[in-house]
Amino acid sequence: MLFYLPAIGAHFIFFPYSSEGSDILLLTPPSSNVSLIEYRLIGGTLDLYFFSGPSPQKVIEQYGELVGLPTWQPAWGFGFHLCRWGYHDMNVTKEQVTSMREANIPLEVMWNDIDLYHALRDFTSDPVTFPAEEMRRFIEELASNNQHYIPIVDSAIGKQVNSTDFNDPYLRGAELDVFIKNPDGSEYIGQLWPGYTVFPDWFSENVLEYWTEALTNWSNLGIEFSGIWLDVNEPTSFCDGSCGTGANLSNTSIPTIHLPGDPGNLITVYPEGYNATISGPSGNITVNGTLTYGAGTSSGGSSLQKRGLGAAGLHGVDLTSPPYAIHNGNGGLGVGTLATNATHAGGYVELDTHNLWGMMEEKTTHLALQALHPGKRPFIISRSTFPSSGKWTGHWLGDNFSSWLYMHFSIQGVLQFQIFQIPFVGADTCGFQDNTDEELCGRWMQLSAFMPFFRNHNQRGALSQEPYRWDSVANASRTALNVRYSMLPYWYTLFANASQFGSPPVRALFYEFPDEPELFSIDQQYLIGRDILVTPVLTPNVSTVDGIFPGRGRVIWRDWYTHDTIHASTDGTNTTLSAPLGHINVHIRDGSVILLHAQPAYTIAETRQGPYSLLVSQAADGYAFGTAYIDDGETIPPTPNRNLEFHARKGAVTISGNGSFDVKEKLDSITILGTAALSAVSVQGKEVHSWEHMQAQQKLVVTGLGLSLNDQITISWK
Repeated sequence: MLFYLPAIGAHFIFFPYSSEGSDILLLTPPSSNVSLIEYRLIGGTLDLYFFSGPSPQKVIEQYGELVGLPTWQPAWGFGFHLCRWGYHDMNVTKEQVTSMREANIPLEVMWNDIDLYHALRDFTSDPVTFPAEEMRRFIEELASNNQHYIPIVDSAIGKQVNSTDFNDPYLRGAELDVFIKNPDGSEYIGQLWPGYTVFPDWFSENVLEYWTEALTNWSNLGIEFSGIWLDVNEPTSFCDGSCGTGANLSNTSIPTIHLPGDPGNLITVYPEGYNATISGPSGNITVNGTLTYGAGTSSGGSSLQKRGLGAAGLHGVDLTSPPYAIHNGNGGLGVGTLATNATHAGGYVELDTHNLWGMMEEKTTHLALQALHPGKRPFIISRSTFPSSGKWTGHWLGDNFSSWLYMHFSIQGVLQFQIFQIPFVGADTCGFQDNTDEELCGRWMQLSAFMPFFRNHNQRGALSQEPYRWDSVANASRTALNVRYSMLPYWYTLFANASQFGSPPVRALFYEFPDEPELFSIDQQYLIGRDILVTPVLTPNVSTVDGIFPGRGRVIWRDWYTHDTIHASTDGTNTTLSAPLGHINVHIRDGSVILLHAQPAYTIAETRQGPYSLLVSQAADGYAFGTAYIDDGETIPPTPNRNLEFHARKGAVTISGNGSFDVKEKLDSITILGTAALSAVSVQGKEVHSWEHMQAQQKLVVTGLGLSLNDQITISWK
């Protein structure tokens, strides 16, 4: 949570994180000016950090200094990604690439879900539906077209169960002793899609060697991935506890999954503190006048035992039902995941380390990809996260639903993960579970085009939702992606700032306007950086949208598409905007200068090879400022780069820079908003005539510049 106290101008940030688990209560009693925070932890040490700000952005940056700054993203990661659980063979996968190209909807990265696997096992490809050599040729064809490929990696390794079976990732892991164990030292066996499974132990001293080898072998097999998708890495298991004892390990089927409340999974646990053996089955507060809470427990001192390393083998320590087990909505702590007594190298038990599993997998995967692709920035998208995950991975917001509410939730999720220093984040566009429709998918494709990570993904059995399926969605997607790719230098600079300083690329409105309390609760709109305001449609059957324009009349907001000035409410209330199907409202803040790609192309690589343009949105006094960071888009820093600064005042724009990176693409044009009538334009001190001024919008456009961004540049007018 990020708090702002306007009376004293202070900000602080509150992160209820524990490697084990915790319940946190934040409460302000009625008629009190004092708030209570109650921490109830399973165990461990409680460290409190206070970040003084004074601004929301500074608080987030200070948190980044503590947990680590976000990893550098490759430029291609900002393109459009397409995936589905249900692309059941290579031909169907290839058809998506072809159909996207025929519809002229940019596709940067093609993904496969677990359909890719042989027997649903990690680091394999099905020899019939995804033959390895054919996959190699397919992926090489993608690469020849400046496109990329990403497969899924699940959390569990299929266990080899008999002499006729052969699963090298399991055999090699057993040889290197890298799997989680039971307290008695035997393999901890879970159950996931391939049947019975084992789980890598990220505390093992050999696990990086094992993981690097597994990914390398998979790539050499023919799955020549550009990045990795880490899924179900909480981690997930269908067994309640280790399911190896007495089990028929040759049974590769998976159990029927019953959701809580369904027949077979009724919620029958008694309330906290209620002992049915003593008080009977009623569950009442009192029975025969006697309070039932705590009945049968001793009041004579604590019998709790201190636990430490090797806790699973300690006498009197109950890891399965600890004295305080947090309010786990799924039931027991081990339901749907590893048992609390699962034991890691060094004697660490799962109860004390559970929340670290995903982050440690991300770190190991990141380091493995650095070894496999030397010098290249690893690209990882993961489901489970923990403080410092952003150093290693990006994140998607999990298995959402195809509903308008979940589209709204995606804005909340992206804003939250900016605070967590995991800024490269996005939702499954159009929704993963259930069926989408044309209107929802079109609006969602537009929204996600203005989010950091942009992937369309849905589940098997649902209606197909690739953007080419409907003409209106295809048109909306082309328009939105054209804007997204033109904005890439701006996005790229924001993420360079995130990786260097911890600055959030996506911001709640009040971050930039902290003195306007009407903005504190706004989560239907957001800012990209400080300069771009996005106001999406989040409800069906409408052709307008209400949005607030921060600044209370002190800020000039201009339409992205037309450059018209918006005559917005000046009292902090909503303004109604036209929003026909196919249009998402985007506005530019005054005082900003944004470097753009002038000719957005089908892929990020082709787009980056084209010329630049510059958009200047002057404030009333003529002031504007902006920066841009440029490098090769793929090498791990420190690497040659160029930092540009753009300064505008009445009558002139200057561009300066520093750094060793040679920017080959030229600045082709500049658009300056907020210019009065003029009679002459000069470039580098020489008068030019390739300009046009539109008085209605106070817009000056100068074209045909051909200027090098490696040089100092001055453009003036009078």
